[in-house]
Amino acid sequence: MNKFKDTDMQAVIGWILRAGVLVSMSVIFIGGIIYLYRHGQTHVDYSKFVGVPDFVSNPGGIIQGIFTLRGRAIIQAGIVLLIATPVIRVIFSAIGFIMEKDFMYTAITMLVLFIILASMMSGHAG
Repeated sequence: MNKFKDTDMQAVIGWILRAGVLVSMSVIFIGGIIYLYRHGQTHVDYSKFVGVPDFVSNPGGIIQGIFTLRGRAIIQAGIVLLIATPVIRVIFSAIGFIMEKDFMYTAITMLVLFIILASMMSGHAG
C-alpha cells in the first residue's frame, strides 16, 4: 500500500489555493457583470455618502442575495470565498500533519487556525 507523502499533500494544497482563487475570481466577475447590467446607467451623487446595504453585511443576506441575483451580494460572496481560501489551506495542512503523525507541526498549525478564527470572530483587525 502506498503511503501518503508530503509532496502529495503539497500538491493538494497548491490545487486548493489555485482553485479557491479562480472560483472566487469567477464569482466576483459574474457579480460585477450582474451589478453593471442592473446599475450601470445609474448616476451616483458623490456629495452624500450612502453606506453599504444591510444585505451584504451578514451571511444570511449574502445567501439570500445570491438566490435573488443581486450583484453586490454575489461580489461579497466571492470576497468571502477569497478570504476562506487560505483558511482552508491551513485546515488541510493540519490534516496533512496529522496523517504524517507530526504532532509538533499539527499543534502549531492548530494554533495558527485558532488565532485566525478567533481574529475573524472578534472582528478586530491587526
